[in-house]
Amino acid sequence: MGKYFQEDIETASREEIEQWQNEGLVSVVKRVYENVPYYRDLMDKAGVTPDDIKSTADLPKLPFITKDDLRDAYPYGLLAVPLKDCIRIHSTSGTTGRRVVDFYTKKDIDMWYDGCARAIVAAGGTDEDVCHIAYGYGLFTGGFGLNGGSQKVGCLTLPMSSGNTDRQLQFMTDFGSTILCCTPSYASYLAESIEERGLKDQVKLKAGIFGAEAWSEEMRHDIESKLGIKAYDIYGLTEIEGPGVAFECEAQNGMHICEDYFIPEIVDPETLEPVPDGQIGELVFTSFAKEAFPLIRYRTKDITYITREKCSCGRTHARVHRLMGRTDDMLIIKGVNVYPSQVEEVLIKQGMPANYQLIVDRVNNSDTMEVRVEMTPEMFSDTVSSIEKKEKDIVSALKSMLGIYAKVKLVEPKSITRSEGKAVRIIDKRKI
Repeated sequence: MGKYFQEDIETASREEIEQWQNEGLVSVVKRVYENVPYYRDLMDKAGVTPDDIKSTADLPKLPFITKDDLRDAYPYGLLAVPLKDCIRIHSTSGTTGRRVVDFYTKKDIDMWYDGCARAIVAAGGTDEDVCHIAYGYGLFTGGFGLNGGSQKVGCLTLPMSSGNTDRQLQFMTDFGSTILCCTPSYASYLAESIEERGLKDQVKLKAGIFGAEAWSEEMRHDIESKLGIKAYDIYGLTEIEGPGVAFECEAQNGMHICEDYFIPEIVDPETLEPVPDGQIGELVFTSFAKEAFPLIRYRTKDITYITREKCSCGRTHARVHRLMGRTDDMLIIKGVNVYPSQVEEVLIKQGMPANYQLIVDRVNNSDTMEVRVEMTPEMFSDTVSSIEKKEKDIVSALKSMLGIYAKVKLVEPKSITRSEGKAVRIIDKRKI
């Protein structure tokens, strides 16, 4: 196996990619208009019919769909095929109200696993590798997606699921895991645990495929140096498919979108008008190749930008830059937009671990932000004055990054709850 899983697709010409997308869009719009009353109503309200859609240039004529639509149409309202053709569902964690569900036909599952297999090969994976999957299994898409991709590549697949760190480390050392798949915050935790237990020499990892959370370039370097690996970003959403919608190659310079399945757009989050390549905005996807649950112009709430410049790896599919945050995890504090990833960048530059929490509150009608950061065991044994100095250094570094004052509190090692799924970074008491 070379450096591509499906070379003819991954290195197709832009003309071919555009042809797939134009034909796919025309077909899916017709299909949902005829088979999904929810979509037909949305399109009728927007005054658009399938005949108005001739190519991707007509995308802006179509209405957006959001997570609220998915909740309103729950459970079966957006299904585009007969139920007997569906073989599985996955679902989001449903932290806010009704769950969001995705349905899959056999072909949808196959396509999804191909995307994940491309990601594993792009990270250097072959049939000689031992792929250690510490994403959650079950309704969450992470475990199943990478599991299916790993088997397609021919790796020995360890379906570890998340949690039980002792067992993770035992299997990692006993079976010689070479590729680790999990959230970046859990990778960081595993790296700490390996160091603490003196297992570094027994770990054979060479690559990590980390997603499901926004993480900074600083955190990447931190994980890479602690685990002695190359760390690759992977992107996906349950609603669109799961992980493998986009993935990094060896250039580690943006994630290649599987454009034979998805049409990406970037829109201005305020005006919802499309913006040109290279400009930051909200990522929108149309999953034209999905059979059971195609979504048209789905607003992801993820903030990033797209580039179609040639990549050194030879892949021709557009790249999406690592996520800069979400329109819904953006905090507005004293009128300033603050993303957790900005805070993380400052902390890692200051030599702090990537385990932190932002506590936002409103006192006397004014917003306050406290950043709680764990100390390393070495720092914890430092003098009180050196800890206070470190806090002051972080306060001023945050002030120059964000333009606002944030209180900083260094707390003892391991006192912030570890996440084996997604890290809880923000506690916003203003909404409570």
